[in-house]
Amino acid sequence: QLQLVESGGGLVQAGDSLRVSCAASEGTFRTYVVGWFRQAPGKEREFVTAITWAGNTNYADSVKGRFTISRDNAKKTVSLQMNSLKAEDTAVYYCAADSSRPYYNGGPMSSRYTYNTWGQGTQVTVSS
Repeated sequence: QLQLVESGGGLVQAGDSLRVSCAASEGTFRTYVVGWFRQAPGKEREFVTAITWAGNTNYADSVKGRFTISRDNAKKTVSLQMNSLKAEDTAVYYCAADSSRPYYNGGPMSSRYTYNTWGQGTQVTVSS
């Protein structure tokens, strides 16, 4: 069964950069759409970005131009590089995978309901 583990969260200042990563337990991870979501206290979990097995990406408007998702299939990881961080980026960041549809060609999905495997989350705090 696929397992995901996030790492790299922490406390930074506004304007700083941070990289969080998601490590998978299985090599088939490379065939799945993988997304990053975040959840701030008292708010719904929201889409941040996603990447398909082919490397196609999709970003929320709020992070476009600041965040970059990438994947390293040899290392079974997907990373999120976050630049120019703002206080409103503060949240628990979760990675998720859709393991039900390997080699899915429908594009990087933004709905959290399409993902069936989630990590435990990593806290990112941006002080202003």
